[in-house]
Amino acid sequence: MTQNDRDLDSLVRGRIRALRLAQGWSLDELAGRAKLSQSTLSRIENGQRRLALDSLVTLARALDTTLDQLVETAEDDVVSSPIIDASRGQLRWPIKADPGMTVIRQRMTEPPPDSPSRLRAHPGREWLVVLSGTAVLLLGNRRFRVETNQAAEFPTMLPHAIGAEGGPCEVLGIFDRDARRGHQRPDDGGEQRRS
Repeated sequence: MTQNDRDLDSLVRGRIRALRLAQGWSLDELAGRAKLSQSTLSRIENGQRRLALDSLVTLARALDTTLDQLVETAEDDVVSSPIIDASRGQLRWPIKADPGMTVIRQRMTEPPPDSPSRLRAHPGREWLVVLSGTAVLLLGNRRFRVETNQAAEFPTMLPHAIGAEGGPCEVLGIFDRDARRGHQRPDDGGEQRRS
């Protein structure tokens, strides 16, 4: 067994134990759910029993996770720096867990459009949290004030727009793959624009 194999082995065993403890389960409870004996589970967690594929599949199911998640290796990059777009007042962070998702920090100074014809709809889902100030979120014919530290989540198939109210506001937005695509202009090289 190579050092990398030993590291992965140790990571998986620790992950099984951590997931069990996070659920508040004893060895007995997880063993019962996985249809293993308590001593077998204890030996798996303590490294005294070989990790067999059939046991890992059973444990992943019992822990309400997937085999892929149970055995995935740790990512080397934990901290990432933002991509700065000064012309739009945005900081953008890609989310490594799902490369299709993007996080954008944006400073807004303009109110949302006053014409319903300027609201946009597209496939996807969007989440936002207001970091400072007050944002106005238009969803169809509804208008929501989103204050500092409040969040909103909505399907982007609803006609929508967001802007500031009573002065500048800063918003942290999370876009899934489809929502990000819906916010791209064909002429801007993939840069985000305001909802």
